[in-house]
Amino acid sequence: MLTFSLTLVRHGETQYNKDKLLQGQGVDTTLSEVGVQQGEAVGQYLSGLHFHHVYVSNLQRTVQTAELILRNNSLCSGAEMVLEPLLRERSFGVAEGRPKEDLKNMANACGQSVRQYTPPGGETLEQVLVRFKKFLRSLFRQLLDAHSQEASDTRGAPLSAGEEEEEGGAAAGLPDDGLQGVPVHVLLVSHGAYIRVAVRHLIEDLKCSLPSGAKMSQLLSPSPNTGISRFVLSVSQAESTPALDAARCVFVNRKGHLDRL
Repeated sequence: MLTFSLTLVRHGETQYNKDKLLQGQGVDTTLSEVGVQQGEAVGQYLSGLHFHHVYVSNLQRTVQTAELILRNNSLCSGAEMVLEPLLRERSFGVAEGRPKEDLKNMANACGQSVRQYTPPGGETLEQVLVRFKKFLRSLFRQLLDAHSQEASDTRGAPLSAGEEEEEGGAAAGLPDDGLQGVPVHVLLVSHGAYIRVAVRHLIEDLKCSLPSGAKMSQLLSPSPNTGISRFVLSVSQAESTPALDAARCVFVNRKGHLDRL
């Protein structure tokens, strides 16, 4: 069994974010001045963590954010940034480049909620979920192959329920929360709608244990720009395919690193 941490970070602000315009996949913008400052801030916050693997959506706003994180982290100087199309933002089809209010009006006209509505040419939430599941399966295989020694050294049971609650409920907001005793760390830099789908899948479908006192409404809320979420997962090789043995949520949508901005 191999236990690893998965730290998810949303990209920094873009001008489209500021102007409340939809980007999706077709609008490939860079960070705004504020977005660069946010990227520096999250990079400094995570600067003491050694990420063994870094996976990044191959759109400019996420690549730029990841570069800022790695630039602030001397412990990750040898880490390869893997550009992964499976981590791209949800496609919003004909609504991309248009005000978010237009998407709301389009959804209302169809009698649907904005979250559930799929514009013509866009992706459904289920299609985004399929992409994330495919990424997870590939990640599990890659980590088990790359860290066979760590896997053989961590055959014991995952944290007990009491230990999970104590760590998950910590309010100090330390950068290494939840990482004690975890041998492998993965950084994932992606997008708001994509991360929301990913977190919902980890919590609701994979039945992650939750931080003590956490409210589901907060856990499933949209991530702010450079918001940080963290999960600890244990996987093992089961016959021909990796299997998830245990999962816990450490925190979701942390943004204290932005306070000074």
